[in-house]
Amino acid sequence: MAAGKGTRMKSRHPKVLHTLAGRPLLGHVLATTAALPPHRCWVITGHGADAVESAIAGSGAQAVRQMPQRGTGHAVQQVVPHLADADDGSTTLILNGDVPLIAADTARALASACGGTRLALLTIVLPDATGYGRIVRDGGAAGGAATASTAGAVLGIVEHKDASPAQRQIREVYTGMMAAPTALLRRWVMALTDDNAQREFYLTDIVAMAVADGVPVVASQAADETEVLGVNSPLQLADLERRFQRRQADALLEAGVRLADPARFDLRGTLTTGSDVEIDVGCVFEGAVALGDDVRIGAHCVIRDAVIGAGTVIHPFTHIEGARIGAGALVGPYARLRPGADLGDEVHIGNFVEVKNSSLAKGAKANHLAYLGDATVGERVNYGAGSITANYDGANKHRTVIGNDVHIGSNCVLIAPVTIGDGGTVGGGSTISKNTPAGQLTVARGKQVSIAGWTRPVKQGKPGKPANPGKGG
Repeated sequence: MAAGKGTRMKSRHPKVLHTLAGRPLLGHVLATTAALPPHRCWVITGHGADAVESAIAGSGAQAVRQMPQRGTGHAVQQVVPHLADADDGSTTLILNGDVPLIAADTARALASACGGTRLALLTIVLPDATGYGRIVRDGGAAGGAATASTAGAVLGIVEHKDASPAQRQIREVYTGMMAAPTALLRRWVMALTDDNAQREFYLTDIVAMAVADGVPVVASQAADETEVLGVNSPLQLADLERRFQRRQADALLEAGVRLADPARFDLRGTLTTGSDVEIDVGCVFEGAVALGDDVRIGAHCVIRDAVIGAGTVIHPFTHIEGARIGAGALVGPYARLRPGADLGDEVHIGNFVEVKNSSLAKGAKANHLAYLGDATVGERVNYGAGSITANYDGANKHRTVIGNDVHIGSNCVLIAPVTIGDGGTVGGGSTISKNTPAGQLTVARGKQVSIAGWTRPVKQGKPGKPANPGKGG
């Protein structure tokens, strides 16, 4: 179910498209269903339906619209025409698009508890159940003594506002997710009424129908509170984000990764690591990232879709995206590797150096304030501070080729397409627009001149005030 507006989010975007760990809330749920896998998957859309349906395109799920939105039971009614009408023993699993961390094993256990013959409710025991619907069981707190027991047949769900003082002591609560025999679900939801203060159709009313029909109502319990927490506000989203990130951090720590502070770590994708990896505070990993043995990541780095070889050190405040880095390299601080950056072993990329769609062979160095775009750089090249490849002519990109053992002086401009021959040296301040021969010094500068008798311009004074030759403009 993904039709709700999410008023408390105070956002113009559909609630289920807000992101957790870099993925929409609904995307997490669809990933869970894909792991089951279901025979068919429907997403019930409503508020922001166009955006939600665009987001699920290609997922294999089919959208069914709920217009207007008149409660959870009304939402499921929209799917009824798509459900099998024969009693074939099939099970329909109902999950919530704003409960993103439901585990596949938990969803699978819920479906198994139904087994095509029972109504199964996903429940959890909470130390503080305030605000949740309580699970009332036979012999429990249906009206007698309060109990936190999860024994006895399920009789129904009582909302917090409707619960007696004894029932409010119950700690087992309904999570909003269930599994039901498909044929019975069709009949039950179409029999729902909106005879309530909100004039809505409540899915939970089918529990009483199941009891009346003699259909067993069972509870399948989730082991972890985090996986059944819903998102209704930015505060809840932030809380769930930190819970999820801490879970991921703990898994990495268990695998041997050294995190300087697991509370200051964000993984928004997948991270695979070798042994003896160290990650400092404030780092963000997005997409698919792989770190080899003995890699060290400095503080406040952002790394997306990258492979980093063994023994490489990424210094603080470095941004890496779509790059491959060999073994024993040094990168940063304040470096930026853009998509297509391919660094060989023992390459050095220093502070304020940007590399895009370029390969640097073993031992090449660009240590200061430089740009390499659309370039092929050979082994042991020394690329000077302030130097750039001028790779764009306003319409097309062109490539620069720098041979092995080349030295590029400071503040040079290499105008592509151009090739710098092996072992060549380009003198500082040169603008190179033609290929240079191997093993030679190439200098291309304007002639330096000194003009005798030249006078520096003087700032004109305001009316009534003399000019001040001591201040420049």
